[in-house]
Amino acid sequence: MIPRETLAAYLDDALGDAETAQVEQMLRQNETLRRQLRGLLQERDRGEHSVGAIWRRQRLSCPDREQLGSYLLGVLEPACHDYIDFHLRTIGCAFCQANVADLQAQQHESEPRVQERRKRVFDSSAGLLKKK
Repeated sequence: MIPRETLAAYLDDALGDAETAQVEQMLRQNETLRRQLRGLLQERDRGEHSVGAIWRRQRLSCPDREQLGSYLLGVLEPACHDYIDFHLRTIGCAFCQANVADLQAQQHESEPRVQERRKRVFDSSAGLLKKK
């Protein structure tokens, strides 16, 4: 049987591909599990307002994008680095893993594209700078 927390993560699209496929396969085969999922959906429709539910919905334990970028650059303090590593690898937060993948893709952009983007940003803000 699948734990309730895993079903909630499935509904939040917060599972990895392999776990999602496993849950979907079990849902196809198990009527009891489908009933449990329907019950969970009904609870959400009524509005679950527990501290845990709000914590999960608002992703309060997730690092922000700037912290994830610093993690990739290896410039965080050890405690913060260890937490983010735990969050990504052990918890397996799909939301943060997607952010990290996007940041990694941006890191590997070709240099001409990076320079072009920097020039566009500079040109769009150059009028805001006052010359003295």
